[in-house]
Amino acid sequence: MAERLFDEKTLRQLDQLSLIATRVRVGVMKGERRSVRRGTSLEFADYRNYARGDDLRRVDWNVFARLERPFIKLFEEEEDLAVHVLLDASASMDFPREGEGEPRHHKFRFGQRVAAALAYIGLASGDNVAVTALYGAALNVTWGPHRGRGRSLALLEYIEALRPVGHLDLAGALRDYAMRNRRAGLCLFISDLLAPSGWQDGIAALQGVGHEIAIIHLLSPEEIDPPLAGDLQLVDVESGATADVTIDAAMRELYLRRLLAWRDEITAYCRKRGIHYAAAETSTNWEALIMTELRRLGVIR
Repeated sequence: MAERLFDEKTLRQLDQLSLIATRVRVGVMKGERRSVRRGTSLEFADYRNYARGDDLRRVDWNVFARLERPFIKLFEEEEDLAVHVLLDASASMDFPREGEGEPRHHKFRFGQRVAAALAYIGLASGDNVAVTALYGAALNVTWGPHRGRGRSLALLEYIEALRPVGHLDLAGALRDYAMRNRRAGLCLFISDLLAPSGWQDGIAALQGVGHEIAIIHLLSPEEIDPPLAGDLQLVDVESGATADVTIDAAMRELYLRRLLAWRDEITAYCRKRGIHYAAAETSTNWEALIMTELRRLGVIR
């Protein structure tokens, strides 16, 4: 995992984007995430990129003249969007491991890049960003909340240092997060959703305190079409449980049917509860997930 998360070209592309929360009320004007709190004095705090729909009166034209790019002024007493990036850091995300598949398909590395990109977009846009690695209800590790592009290096260093390990009660970790973070915001949850005890109760807890949720569901090609055959003993990487199986054409067909049915169940669940859902195979381009799929879902503009 020595390769850098991003290059400068990617960061410049991310600078052009903003996160959108359509169901979280943080301002008084439709289509705006921030509003001046009346009766308070305002102090300049930072800049963020101009996004379509912003009030042109708040563009700093002096900066535009120097950089030929529009920036919006932010003030200390303005309300901002709370962005919660939750990254599943359990052992099941450490796949494929060395010798088990293509290293470039690694789920956690893909998840790190997606988490870092979404958090960076939030910082660059002036949002209030927190990133949490989910290891377990008592062991969650959080960076932030922070605001401003000046925090970007610390953000990338934090995410770069994370490693997936251990068993995770996903529903319990999400419930714990909801209990500790009651300020409604945009919650971006990145996981393989491989949780025998379920995860839906945790999502319900997050929605219960007002969070708008996007689930980014990661699976590697080796999980979708396992390169396995014959008599094998499979070992659960989190619990250590084993299962003796014979993998032949019929078993592979059954596995694929159940996998597709599982994804369909998740899609239906998310649609019913108003959750943004994006399924991503880790062999695909992660930038396309950010630039295309999340834009299509209305999470990014």
